[in-house]
Amino acid sequence: MQKEINKVELRNLAFEDYKQLKNSMIESYPEMADSYWKPGEIELLLKIFPEGQLVILVDDVVVGSALSLIVDEKRVDKKHNYLEILGNYTFSTHNPEGDVLYGIDVFIHPEYRGLRLGRRLYDARKELCEQLNLQSIVFAGRIPNYGQYAKKYSPKKYIEKVKDKEIHDPVLSFQLSNDFHVLRVIKNYLEGDQDSMEFAVLLEWNNIYYDESPKLINLDKSVIRLGLIQWQMRSLNNIEALFEQSEFFIDVVSGYGSDFALFPELFAAPLMADYNHLTEAEAIRELARHTDSIRKKFQEFAISYNINIITGSMPYMDGGNLYNVGFLCKRDGTSEMYTKIHVTPNEVQHWGMKGGSEFKTYDTDCGKIGIMICYDVEFPELSRIMANEGMNILFVPFLTDTQNAYTRVKHCSQARAIENECYVAIAGCVGNLPKVNNMDIQYAQAAVFTPSDFAFPSNGIKAEATPNTEMTLIVDVDLNLLKELHEHGSVRILKDRRHDLYDIKKIEK
Repeated sequence: MQKEINKVELRNLAFEDYKQLKNSMIESYPEMADSYWKPGEIELLLKIFPEGQLVILVDDVVVGSALSLIVDEKRVDKKHNYLEILGNYTFSTHNPEGDVLYGIDVFIHPEYRGLRLGRRLYDARKELCEQLNLQSIVFAGRIPNYGQYAKKYSPKKYIEKVKDKEIHDPVLSFQLSNDFHVLRVIKNYLEGDQDSMEFAVLLEWNNIYYDESPKLINLDKSVIRLGLIQWQMRSLNNIEALFEQSEFFIDVVSGYGSDFALFPELFAAPLMADYNHLTEAEAIRELARHTDSIRKKFQEFAISYNINIITGSMPYMDGGNLYNVGFLCKRDGTSEMYTKIHVTPNEVQHWGMKGGSEFKTYDTDCGKIGIMICYDVEFPELSRIMANEGMNILFVPFLTDTQNAYTRVKHCSQARAIENECYVAIAGCVGNLPKVNNMDIQYAQAAVFTPSDFAFPSNGIKAEATPNTEMTLIVDVDLNLLKELHEHGSVRILKDRRHDLYDIKKIEK
């Protein structure tokens, strides 16, 4: 990346975006001069089908777009070209009662490719298709590398080679990787597209949730997928090695469609090996010099892999004081810092660490969450206040050296899940660091805990990792079950509190 990205936003196109849309489109299609959309065309698209016009912005600048129409299935089955599907730019082919979402354009500014922004646009189209109860997405994709192979292969043979990954086509390869399948080859589709020899490939993605009997669809996301990383402490030569190992795990959990990735507390501790000749307090302050770089890199990972990342924790210097902090790096490019409120006697004695003074819940695209670092989960007041603010999932990155220390974290986390009627996800470090003072041994078992009622596991444990083994834990949690529990559970802990006798509240400073 050429520069740090602070915010990524995907939303519906507005006519005020036109100038930026035009500029990005010109940069995206340098081989097709004057091929950008005209103001009147965009205005008409927004009039007839505003939901189908999407843009993606980086730091409030439009860098990509996906435009669509709804058409009849019969129109797709017939032989057609680009002008015909557009109704010669009148969009008369659009039918709100149709059954196919037809993609008429998608592009990403060249400077922002490689961040998987195009995949976000495709995923948003799929969500729209499901929400509108349409049976499929169809579009004709260019094959811009075909011109290089036209003398050697027919279009059909070229497509087979791309499918088998013997040839890479920047458009077709991407579309196939997004679960689209080939319907047929279309001749003379887009006039002037010499790179594709005017051939196009008609592709389709089927909506498995399509129901011929229309029904109301709950647009709010209910099932959230969590990716917990049980991190092995190992020697690392430099911060790049830390990033490489981190990206490996982020790639793994995002590959399974996780909405969150959770790293453990102080997972970057192996970098302190270079400072082991210093005192423990001096060494961890040297490690704190890396914190801002780690935050920036994880923000980049959150964007690139389209996942919300909870970065565990790391040392942080502020005003001469040392804190234990972490960052919620959201997939929209923003980030928020959280701080460990209760520091352990060990952290005070060996590092001179101080506890933070602010805590809150965080709004995400998967609802409200809370984050506590290790020892904090052993104090029930914090999570109860978060529950009052609407928290559904509590994340607890931890670091424990012995099994009895882990037992405290585990059982307190289970208690927090039951008493606050929420999910609690915990992840820690395993292994050992013989060359880092005060960080020599680790014990952990990542897990997701639930309330205890009929809709949940009888032992309140949704899933557990293998103890002391490097691995990931992928777990789905259903927020609708929490809603049902709040109102109709066997016991209703939150509703049955005696506010006439007691209350817990945050002290405003």
